[in-house]
Amino acid sequence: MIILFFLTSFWGAEVERSIVHEIMQNEEHIDDKRSVSRAYDICSQRRHNCSRLLQQRRPQCHPSLAWSRAARNPWTDGPEYITQCPVQPGMSFKYTIVLSIEVGTLWWHAHSDWTRATVYGAIVIYPDLGATYPFPKPHGQVPILLGSWWKRDVMEVLADALKYGGSPNLSDAHTINGQPGDLYPCSKKGTFRMLVEQGKTYLLRIVSAEMNTELFFSIAQHQLTLVGRDGAYVKPFTTDTLMITPGQTMDVLLKADQPHDNYYMAARAYASAIGVAFVNTTTTAILQYYKRKHIPPLSSLSPIFPSLPYYNDTRLAINFTRSIKSLANKDHPINVPLTVDKRMLITISVNTLPCVNNTCEGPRGTRFSASLNNISFVKPSIDILSAYYSSINGVFDSNFPSKPPVKFNYTADSFPTDFLTTKLGTKVKVLDFNSSVEIIFQGTNLLAGENHPIHLHGYSFYVVGSGFGNFDKKKDPLTYNFVDPPKVNTIGVPKNGWATIRFRADNPGVWFMHCHLERHTSWGMDTVFIVKNGGSPLVKIRQRPSYMPPC
Repeated sequence: MIILFFLTSFWGAEVERSIVHEIMQNEEHIDDKRSVSRAYDICSQRRHNCSRLLQQRRPQCHPSLAWSRAARNPWTDGPEYITQCPVQPGMSFKYTIVLSIEVGTLWWHAHSDWTRATVYGAIVIYPDLGATYPFPKPHGQVPILLGSWWKRDVMEVLADALKYGGSPNLSDAHTINGQPGDLYPCSKKGTFRMLVEQGKTYLLRIVSAEMNTELFFSIAQHQLTLVGRDGAYVKPFTTDTLMITPGQTMDVLLKADQPHDNYYMAARAYASAIGVAFVNTTTTAILQYYKRKHIPPLSSLSPIFPSLPYYNDTRLAINFTRSIKSLANKDHPINVPLTVDKRMLITISVNTLPCVNNTCEGPRGTRFSASLNNISFVKPSIDILSAYYSSINGVFDSNFPSKPPVKFNYTADSFPTDFLTTKLGTKVKVLDFNSSVEIIFQGTNLLAGENHPIHLHGYSFYVVGSGFGNFDKKKDPLTYNFVDPPKVNTIGVPKNGWATIRFRADNPGVWFMHCHLERHTSWGMDTVFIVKNGGSPLVKIRQRPSYMPPC
């Protein structure tokens, strides 16, 4: 079965009493949901239109779309200059993803510069026909999309940051389903309302499309039961607060078991870095109880506000993340690799680069940068997938290091100044097909330690361990969880800590790996894995489509 849908993107101005330039699709601001069943192909015919005003201001307006997994089909994975060149103004492109074992909620989004700020939506994947949920069937399902909102043109925000070498201007608000909420006068009338009946249970399909902020999320006087993460079921566990990073999705059961009233659902920043500015505001939506045939006027009842954690509550954030376990039963088994063919230790750092006459807006007149194993990734002028597929030389180097160039106390409070400077390069790591891979992500305290949401395209992986401080190769593997580790595609690596993932390289292609804090991705906290073909046609990269967009 193939599901075809069309997306039309353009720039417009919307939000009451404010002038905001946004990328739009389907003539609406985000909140787009696609529902399918497992084992289906999804095709998206993308037509890209830029308004005349935008073409005058930005002739290179050309976002691409990205998904979470594309089996053997990296051609429509989406990241610009990694698996394709951007879709040019006025042109169209068909995206295809193949669903196999995924179930629950994934998401799609633009993957060109910062265009995903307003081009994103949920993908809902139902169980196989005849199968049931591993939890009581909910009365209703509601997508909850968390995002960012700027008064300025978001592409101008990025352009200024890259030009002057400083940190990008903060967004003006977080959003829930496209609205900052009624704490903002401009959003008071449009604040999202979720209507519930007392005694019913609802499934919230939560997507964090936030650009640069991890969030705490809570609903006043209600418990939340997590049942899914990143397109896979998890052991249900109940909490009053979620911590969700950009790029993550969560399936959450909400039981409407409180007295008839209005209750705020709210989200605000989890900001782990010391001395780094963050958006210290709260976005809200309203959970409104109603009786059949009678919905009370919203203004007649004042919503009850939840108790949200303090912005730097790292212990709560990490404890929540560690509580997530795979369902791991006979109906939903796991297959974590128990032996390792390729092991990597990758340091995650915010760095600097020199600036002429020390006139940039980074530390001490330098330019902000970021790196993996001290390599700040530089995108080429043609996509890496085409270069690999067609054996074009000189586009990338296949020598991304398997360990940092220098071993040091990664989480120390101070460092020699020369440790801050990184190196530029377009370096990738080549993996043999079907090899078992272990990656230990090691956070560093260079400039500012921070929780980093690392996302790998083309794969879901098992998070077998995590901890604070420097990874100890003798002691820490003894704590690994091989019984029910969560299978996800985005992991928050703890501030000044480490996280270990394992996966089998059974999806041939070219796959981007990056931090999902967009400022870090723009600074170079990225790399690429090239997974070789297997021995038969069924385990080789699919043939290049004839309609790939030109560079």
